[in-house]
Amino acid sequence: MLSKVLVLGVGNLLLKDEGVGVHVAHELMKMELPPQVEVIDAGTAALDMSHIISEADRLIVVDALKGGHEPGAIYRVRPEDLTITPAEFNVSLHQSNLIETLMMIEQIGRRPPTIIIGVEPKEITWDLELSPEIRARLPQVIQLVLEEISRSD
Repeated sequence: MLSKVLVLGVGNLLLKDEGVGVHVAHELMKMELPPQVEVIDAGTAALDMSHIISEADRLIVVDALKGGHEPGAIYRVRPEDLTITPAEFNVSLHQSNLIETLMMIEQIGRRPPTIIIGVEPKEITWDLELSPEIRARLPQVIQLVLEEISRSD
């Protein structure tokens, strides 16, 4: 049986580059993916996703992540990287909720192996559109997610 892979696009579409994870999720939803892959626009509601996360065999989260590099930099990290080195990554409120949700699921013994694909935002201001620098990185982010999906089989 193939392992269930859950891809969560996380972020706030109203805050420009903060919504990059949701934009990636919407692009992935247009693609023909293997049947064991589920893509969800989680928005900022990570805590509400706990039951869905706990049922997955692998979890891939896509989100904006401030790591202090140039806008558009792409990170591949594990949740423990964000909790161990908080000074390196500036964690937003919804990311904090996601980390807490993953920790809670881990406490009950059901957290799937998790990879976070983060994109360094340029601007987090009121706007529905991604900045051009971040939009230009979407194909690379999507390719990285597809590579993660193929690793999980």
